[in-house]
Amino acid sequence: MRRLVLWDVDHTLVENAGISKETYAAAYEMLTDAPPLMPARTEGRTDRLIMQGLFDAHSQVMPPWPDVESALSRAGAARFHALQERGCALPGAVEALKAVVRMDGVVQSVLTGNVRANAQVKLAAFGLDGWLDLNVGAYGADGDDRAELVPVARARAARAYPDVDERAPTVLIGDTPRDVAAAFDSGVGIVAVASGVHDAASLAAAGAPFVLPDLRDTDAVVSSIRQSLF
Repeated sequence: MRRLVLWDVDHTLVENAGISKETYAAAYEMLTDAPPLMPARTEGRTDRLIMQGLFDAHSQVMPPWPDVESALSRAGAARFHALQERGCALPGAVEALKAVVRMDGVVQSVLTGNVRANAQVKLAAFGLDGWLDLNVGAYGADGDDRAELVPVARARAARAYPDVDERAPTVLIGDTPRDVAAAFDSGVGIVAVASGVHDAASLAAAGAPFVLPDLRDTDAVVSSIRQSLF
């Protein structure tokens, strides 16, 4: 049976250079006809929780989720070129994705708080999307909490691949304590990467058994994944 490797996107594979917060602000303005008075709080949350928090902070009722997701998708698409200009694929990301694709018995996708359209924008901006099967990923529209996304990705992979089942050994790769918590809460492996705002000590304190400073050491990435899965 094949195993699943599920990557976070922002600050794990991609530096978005503030584009994400601009996207949330633009989506809020589309939905309310007024700019937000404060920035969205992200910190590894899903888009559902981020947008709910933004509306709560303004003492407003959030519109129905399909309207919110549509606004987020339109705002993200409009910032594709700005992302290319200001952001980047993080060092080692391309090499790590290529190396995991070459691992026997692995399906590689994403588990991200972004809605799917915006995850695709961010990955495509830097040519990372071709190394991932995004059809079997889990996204910010699929649940409020990251742990809820793990069974979604497993179920999608099981439908897409005859040699994957819904209990397939799985590892998450992410840069926040929320990624670590999601792995523990859902009973899967975790490789933490200190490429975002959380340093290695805080990720280790959250319980991550493997903590990498970044993705530059491809052998260390593959070794950590292998130890988490096999």
